[in-house]
Amino acid sequence: MVVLALFLMWRVQHPNPDALWLWGMSVVCEIWFAFSWILDQLPKLCPINRLTDLSVLKEKFDMPSPDNPSGRSDLPGVDIFVSTADPEKEPPLTTANTILSILASEYPLEKLACYLSDDGGALLSFEALAEAASFARVWIPFCRKHKIEPRNPETYFLLKGDPTKNKVRSDFVKDRRKVKREYDEFKVRVNGLPDSIRRRSDAYNAHEEIRAKRHQMESGGDPSEPLNIPKATWMADGTHWPGTWTHSGKEHGRGDHAGIIQVMLAPPTAEPLMGSSDEENIIDTTDVDIRLPMLVYMSREKRPGYDHNKKAGAMNALVRTSAVMSNGPFILNLDCDHYIFNSLAIREAMCFFMDKGGDRLAYVQFPQRFEGVDPNDRYANHNTVFFDVNMRALDGLQGPVYVGTGCVFRRIALYGFDPPRIRDHGCCFQICCFCCAPKKPKMKKTKTKQRESEVAGLTDHTTSDDDDEIEASMLPKRYGSSAVFAASIPVAEFQGRPLADKGVHNGRPAGALTIPREPLDASTVAEAINVVSCFYEDKTEWGGRVGWIYGSVTEDVVTGFRMHNRGWRSIYCVTKRDAFRGTAPINLTDRLHQVLRWATGSVEIFFSRNNALLASSRLKFLQRIAYLNVGIYPFTSIFLLVYCFLPALSLYTGQFIVQNLNLAFLIYLLTITISLCSLAVLEVKWSGISLEEWWRNEQFWVIGGTSAHLAAVFQGILKVMAGVEISFTLTSKSAGDDEDDIYADLYIVKWTSLFIPPITIGITNIVAIAVGVSRTIYSTNPEWSKLLGGVFFSLWVLMHLYPFFKGLMGKGGKTPTIIYVWAGLLSVIISLLWVYISPQDGGAAVGGGGFTFP
Repeated sequence: MVVLALFLMWRVQHPNPDALWLWGMSVVCEIWFAFSWILDQLPKLCPINRLTDLSVLKEKFDMPSPDNPSGRSDLPGVDIFVSTADPEKEPPLTTANTILSILASEYPLEKLACYLSDDGGALLSFEALAEAASFARVWIPFCRKHKIEPRNPETYFLLKGDPTKNKVRSDFVKDRRKVKREYDEFKVRVNGLPDSIRRRSDAYNAHEEIRAKRHQMESGGDPSEPLNIPKATWMADGTHWPGTWTHSGKEHGRGDHAGIIQVMLAPPTAEPLMGSSDEENIIDTTDVDIRLPMLVYMSREKRPGYDHNKKAGAMNALVRTSAVMSNGPFILNLDCDHYIFNSLAIREAMCFFMDKGGDRLAYVQFPQRFEGVDPNDRYANHNTVFFDVNMRALDGLQGPVYVGTGCVFRRIALYGFDPPRIRDHGCCFQICCFCCAPKKPKMKKTKTKQRESEVAGLTDHTTSDDDDEIEASMLPKRYGSSAVFAASIPVAEFQGRPLADKGVHNGRPAGALTIPREPLDASTVAEAINVVSCFYEDKTEWGGRVGWIYGSVTEDVVTGFRMHNRGWRSIYCVTKRDAFRGTAPINLTDRLHQVLRWATGSVEIFFSRNNALLASSRLKFLQRIAYLNVGIYPFTSIFLLVYCFLPALSLYTGQFIVQNLNLAFLIYLLTITISLCSLAVLEVKWSGISLEEWWRNEQFWVIGGTSAHLAAVFQGILKVMAGVEISFTLTSKSAGDDEDDIYADLYIVKWTSLFIPPITIGITNIVAIAVGVSRTIYSTNPEWSKLLGGVFFSLWVLMHLYPFFKGLMGKGGKTPTIIYVWAGLLSVIISLLWVYISPQDGGAAVGGGGFTFP
């Protein structure tokens, strides 16, 4: 930072009088880059690594003890949410594999409940889930019997290497062959569901038309009069599908259908249920627990005229549904393409929640790991710098930001309550969670303090009768009219506490969670239907303070920010074996659109009340800086765009950002370069990432900064100033058309307007190099120092854009015609502009000064 400050001071004090405009633009950009770099580096001052000990967790919660003589698990329940919205872009087979990996988790079966939110209300998703529930009866016992990893069948059967490694049972090969055959049949059934549903619906609709025609003739109607028979989508039992029809009809469209809840797998019994060696079983399940966790399909009600708040609204519907049906005190949310790669992942999270001080944790975030990315990771899809450097560094503050998937939440934190033993961090120097002893907070009866006392009253019944009446009248305003949901709140708070022990505050007695869960009944399911109705959230705090927060396309970041702002902490859990794995868009266009959505959300955050500058005193100083950087980083694209054109402008005009390439400038440049490279090496060594991954991240930072981030700034400003709503298409999770090449999507070039700025920058710099070289060669007074400076920085820009231009070439150099059209058009425009701006003879000397030797 000292070197950077000295360099900027030198740059300001040494202007270039021959090209003040060039010097001024470069200095402004460099000052902004320095500010942005500081925002990025400050939160990295308190890095931390964490380890868990699963054996201690098992001994404390799963083994017999004086307080738990039966040895039943005393771990809290976990509700797992999987969200999908469009079966065409999110293949049902991918979703089914994610569900199967969840059901096979190494966690007490009676404590698990899995919920699939189908926001599209598609029969295809419903029947695919039914097929997954059926195949789970074979797959789950097989995983338990042979300790299979990973427990996603598609990934497992594609693993290379010896499958018998570390397998001790003699019947493993035979069982694997049988299960593989069952899985292949399962895939055929799932992939054939679209045709099956279409043929079934066509048959039923044809039958309905025949019946209507017969009725028309019997009633004496005109046979030539057309019949108005809706093209319904039919279920296998011969009834209309209550959700979205393939041919949309009244009350059966994507935004107009009834709420649906179907229990696919009922809650298991509390006692283990061992299998047998009957011939009816696919495999011998003797001494294997064949119980399956609870599995529920949910599609919330949608009606015209209501704002359903996209994914955030679907997640909040899941929160309420699960509270009524299972009420696990912890919630794991996963995207439909992110499956559990480590069957012990949930136990890893419980190590932190059940530890001393764990009652103050809002969530445990796991890093995102991706499969199907090209070996060179051309577009930095793995995003290792963010997940292995930035997020780990935040773990030393109040914790990492919430990134949308692979996160285990404390349910009570989603309900808008404050953490126990809350502290205000009024001192700006209290930068880390372990730095500077906090001052004793002053007791004030604020709104948040009132919330803390309310949850205490709900759980401990310490409030007065008058307070109880006030609380009862306020609950509908906050959480809606469901009395069952309101009654679940104190239960979830109590069950989420760590065990009472020495030094543990707010603990629960051992053995309190060994009581079997009550079975589901019709009234419970009916109440669950009620809480997913489209009008349930009216005049409540859902989406405002309670649940996932509305109003941003990056609802995940805002939701995590609100929790940190109330004083909650979070943990970053990096496991030896990846906890979860998913897919990422390797196509350039899809990748840029994904980055555009994230950056637009950041701009929205900056212009909203979720700006870190407006945060409460409970947000630590460096955590505030980290969230401030989240909202500011897209604006760097404006300065980056200008800076990428500066080398070309320098070559066109024969000027440079400094008057002379003297010794002082070169020393400063070399010192800053060495310092930044040293920091990069330090981050690489500490985090375990490679230098190639770091460089790919730098390249895509320039690519995204000159395209998606720039567009996000303008879109965000339009939304704030003009109220223009922004809509985004769902990122496709399906593979390319070429099944023989898993990286086929990498070579597909799909034109988007986001390509225009990087193409313009690249062509401008290439033409500028040719112009600068020709001018210098034919000049009577060549200025080689300025040429070298301009060419060096132009090549610096082109090196960063290399993956972008490589992506435009497609596979085998097949470049779309529109790229050539744009290249030719821009070349002509740039050349005409240069001739118009600088019409003098090429041999005329421009400017003065040369290379100054020491």
